[in-house]
Amino acid sequence: MIQQPRSSDGVDFDRLTVRVRAPARLHLGFVDVSGSLGRRFGSIGLALDEFSIVVELRRADGLAAHGPNATRALDYLRRLVDEYDAATGCTVEVRRAIPEHVGLGSGTQLALAVGAAFSALFDIPIALPALTGLADRGARSGVGIGAFKQGGFIVDGGRGSGGGHPPVIARLAFPPAWRVLLVFDHGGRGLSGAAELAAFRTLRAFPQECAARLAHLVLLRVMPALAEQDFASFSDAIGEIQRTVGDYFAVAQGGRFASPAVAEVLAWLEANGVAGVGQSSWGPTGFGVVDSELRAHALLVEARSRFAHLRQLELVVARGRNHGHDIERLAGEPAASGDLKVQQG
Repeated sequence: MIQQPRSSDGVDFDRLTVRVRAPARLHLGFVDVSGSLGRRFGSIGLALDEFSIVVELRRADGLAAHGPNATRALDYLRRLVDEYDAATGCTVEVRRAIPEHVGLGSGTQLALAVGAAFSALFDIPIALPALTGLADRGARSGVGIGAFKQGGFIVDGGRGSGGGHPPVIARLAFPPAWRVLLVFDHGGRGLSGAAELAAFRTLRAFPQECAARLAHLVLLRVMPALAEQDFASFSDAIGEIQRTVGDYFAVAQGGRFASPAVAEVLAWLEANGVAGVGQSSWGPTGFGVVDSELRAHALLVEARSRFAHLRQLELVVARGRNHGHDIERLAGEPAASGDLKVQQG
């Protein structure tokens, strides 16, 4: 049984609160969905600075959760308490939430944030793959773990024949001047759970030649472009990856993009010279990579005017986040509920 650690520096562990902030992420595509070249999936993604989840954990007499996504947070907390035989109860407060089922990785980041807070509160080391395994996350992609741990642009190596979570094999900084124009469709949700599993069963085998082409694009176009801050090469490669992956998943999501309204905005962005457009995960969130904040905001203003009739849409300019989660140990009373607001898409 885990006992609450004792401190000689005057910290009152009965009143200690651990706060964890974890970034949202974009999933920018798989490399080899069927594993035709030996390892299945393989994926790329980017941590975002504008959207995050913030959880606070403290000791309590029982188990409780409050705030947005409280039910899921409580489920993760129960699994942790059962697995590690904690000697006391806990309360988790979700102070800020990532919108669910829109392609921003909300489930993985919530699970990892709760797990990291639990680990810090009880002073026990828990590896991140163990946290995702306990929460049934990260089976197909390591991008969520990479975004949580390191931030930046993440490449994972897919699942090998022995199973296990896809390892993060590369991490590069996202150029600070670049921006991502996000297109949200609040009228839709991406596939998840049983519907997601059923969708994968409908897909044909991913062509080997496509997997080879995408692997080449990731290794010899996307990664060097990031290292050299070559925006044109990066955006062209991301656009090609997204077209290939989107067309493959079209049978499961009704087209290259899950949302016709988002697709309309992305087509307009392409017509205006934005080559790196696509959809994160199952969507419906779309994105366009832009080379400067000035250009991104100019496109934002024009798009909001042009597509004002599509009232379910929201456009946001975001930055890449080049570091992972933040964790704080706060002595004393937990923050008031109004200190952090729920972040909406």
